[in-house]
Amino acid sequence: MKRNDPLKYLRSQGCEFVREGGRHYRRSSVPRHTEINDNLARKIYKDLGIKPIK
Repeated sequence: MKRNDPLKYLRSQGCEFVREGGRHYRRSSVPRHTEINDNLARKIYKDLGIKPIK
């Protein structure tokens, strides 16, 4: 999936951008790659306690 889709979803769930570089959100990081593997996206949501996008 495109990187912007999970980022928009994280922001809509109340996650905040903390710093540039690793794109840290609360206690998880989002890679800077243009594509994010679906399994990685699910892990990020799980780390943050957010329901995955369906």
